Amino acid sequence: MWLCHIPAYAFQEKMVPLPLPPDSGCATIFIWFSVLERGNFRTMHAFEFYQPTAIVFGPGTEAQAGPKAAQLGARRVLVVYGGQSAKASGLLSRVLSSLDGAGLAHETFGGIHPNPRLFQAREGVQKALDFGADLILAVGGGSVIDASKAIALGAANPEADLWDFWQRKRPVEQILPIGVVLTISASGSETSDTAVLTHDETLVKRGLGSDLLRPKFAILDPELTYTLPPYQVSCGVVDIMMHTLDRYFTSVTGNLLTDEIAEGLLRTVITCGARAHKNSHDEQAMSELMWAGSLSHNDLTGLGAPKDFAPHQLGHELSARFDFAHGATLSAVWGSWAAYCWKTNPARFAQYGVKVWGLDPAGKTQEELAQEAIAATVDYFRSLGMPTCFTELGCGVQTEAELEELARRCTFYGQRTIGAFRVLGYEDILEIYRLANH
Repeated sequence: MWLCHIPAYAFQEKMVPLPLPPDSGCATIFIWFSVLERGNFRTMHAFEFYQPTAIVFGPGTEAQAGPKAAQLGARRVLVVYGGQSAKASGLLSRVLSSLDGAGLAHETFGGIHPNPRLFQAREGVQKALDFGADLILAVGGGSVIDASKAIALGAANPEADLWDFWQRKRPVEQILPIGVVLTISASGSETSDTAVLTHDETLVKRGLGSDLLRPKFAILDPELTYTLPPYQVSCGVVDIMMHTLDRYFTSVTGNLLTDEIAEGLLRTVITCGARAHKNSHDEQAMSELMWAGSLSHNDLTGLGAPKDFAPHQLGHELSARFDFAHGATLSAVWGSWAAYCWKTNPARFAQYGVKVWGLDPAGKTQEELAQEAIAATVDYFRSLGMPTCFTELGCGVQTEAELEELARRCTFYGQRTIGAFRVLGYEDILEIYRLANH
């Protein structure tokens, strides 16, 4: 039985090795469940899991864009994309041909920036209104998808100031349907209920969450990711990992199935990420990463527990301030966040080390395993060419005044704390930035 392959499990009180008798799976299972009864668990939270996005996975599936849009009753589609690669690769023309084949009128809106900006979303809203779009189709990665979500929201609420939604001044109550043709495995925005937008004048970066922001369909063709450069592949790997890590490190433990899903996804991404970094034409690796990205941010890997997402909030301020790739800002701060927070629950980090990184718990304390797990993660990021501090990120060592401003912005100037694994206020955030400032 599969439980026989698990050598250890981290509990709230201690790391308990599980013996593996060579001829008796039942004995192992008996020991496993007797340990569960003694473990110090908190009860799984009630949850609601909603995933309305239809997934179309496989080579050549971009040809399904037109039929999928037509099934939703669309007649006029605004196609949103990023740079020139969508055109140069022929992808955009194939998508438009699919829309033509389904008898759908279409217009395009290109040039979406990484870390999408409010002014472009507003331009897209106006284009959608002028064209009379009834569906927004994103052809690209996370930035294009998030911009498309903003356009769909604004076009359905033309009387509203778009930024009011991100400032929580207006509730999300109606939106145009959204479809996705995914070209980068990273953000998970193709199945998520969130969208991130940056105000171009204030450089304030905010996330917005609502089930209405989930796309109606997502087309996932791994072959569309084969031409990505290694750095972009690695940024995606970090982002996928972080969407699960920010759910895994939480204040509630004992959600066994949720943990197994999260740990399995992380092991898969770590293995396939290393392969994809070396060879972006590795069919299996790129396919696994694409599916993992969609699962990592659709809430499945954190059911029954509150989300943490402190590293994401720390990284958002860096990408807003310096316009770095999202994944790079996450790897630049995660090690410092972990170094600051691991003592909150060493057993959780120890479990992560054993179950995800395969650390041998024999003769080691939880504290030792926790620190080894952090080191393994940071070393892995470096192996992918990802930054693990500010100088590696490219912004250099910051002044104390700059660190203080980053921390103030991260707290919305004293209006919030961040995190759930360990709740972080201004002083905590400032110290984490200090730890990364080398």
